[in-house]
Amino acid sequence: MTGRARSAVDWLLAPATEAVPRHQAVGATFLRILLGFLWLWNVNWKIPPDFGEAGGRGLYKFTAFAVSDPVLPPYSYVVEHVVLPNLAVFGWGVIVAETALAVLLLSGAWIRAAAALGIAQSLAIGLSVAFAPNEWPWAYLLMLGAHVALLASSSGRYLAVDAIRTGLDHGRTLGRVAGGVALAAGLVGVLGSFGDPLAASGPQIGTSSLEVGLGSFNLLGGAILLVVGGLLLATERMGARAAQGALVVALLAALLMRIQAGFAERLLGGGGTSATLLMTLAVVAFVRLRAVRTTSHPQEQP
Repeated sequence: MTGRARSAVDWLLAPATEAVPRHQAVGATFLRILLGFLWLWNVNWKIPPDFGEAGGRGLYKFTAFAVSDPVLPPYSYVVEHVVLPNLAVFGWGVIVAETALAVLLLSGAWIRAAAALGIAQSLAIGLSVAFAPNEWPWAYLLMLGAHVALLASSSGRYLAVDAIRTGLDHGRTLGRVAGGVALAAGLVGVLGSFGDPLAASGPQIGTSSLEVGLGSFNLLGGAILLVVGGLLLATERMGARAAQGALVVALLAALLMRIQAGFAERLLGGGGTSATLLMTLAVVAFVRLRAVRTTSHPQEQP
C-alpha cells in the first residue's frame, strides 16, 4: 500500500471528531442520525432467500430496473449478466452493507468509513432506479450528496462512539438515549401485542407512510427490548455487569431475528429493521462496557 493510500485509509478509520463550532457539529450529528434512519428502514425489505425473484418483487424488482430502464449502459450490462443471475449472493451483500450503514451511523462509530460506504451504496441504487417509472432522479443525487457532506463533517462529537474513541466522552449520554429508545420501543411492542403475543410480525414502531421506524416486535421481542434498555440505563449504577448483560441479550436477539428474517413464523416478531436496531443497541452496550471497565481500572501512569 502506498503512503497516500495508507493515509487515506487511516483518515477514513479515524474518529470524525475535529474541533468545529458547536452548531456545525450538532447539525452534522442530525444529518448522520437521519441517514442512519434511512438505512434502518430500507434494510427491512431485503428478504432472503430469493430477495423477491420468484414474484418479481422487492430487491429483484428494483435491481432489474437497471436493465429495463438503464441509467448507465455498462452498469446495466453488469447487473444483467452478473448481479441478477447471482442475486442470492448479492442480496446478502446488500443486507450486510445496509445493516452496517444503519448501525455505524446511528451509533456514530467509524463514521467516515460508513459515509464512504453510503456513497458507494447510494451510487449503486441511483444507477439502478433513477430512471425507473415514478422515480425522482434528484432523490438519489441528494442521497449521494448527503453522504459526501457527512464524509467531510465532524459528526462524531455528540451521541457517538467516535467521541468515546477519542476520549471526548465516556458514552453516558449515548447509553441513556439508546436505553430510553429501547424502553420506549419495547413498551410499544409489549402493549401492542396482547391480542396476539407471539405474532410473526408485532406492532410497527414508526410510520410506514414516511418510511421511518424502529421495526416491529411482538410481546417477547418487546420484553427483550425492555431488558436491554433497562440494563443500558442501569450501567451507570451497576457497572460492567449491566452493560455486559445488555450486550449479550441484544446480540443474541439480533442474530435470532436476522436468521428468521425470511421465515413465515418469527419468534420475536421482527425482521431486518428490528434486528438492526438490536445490533445498534449491542454496539452501544459494547462501548459502554469498555468505557466502564477503563474508568474502573485506569491504566497506571509510568
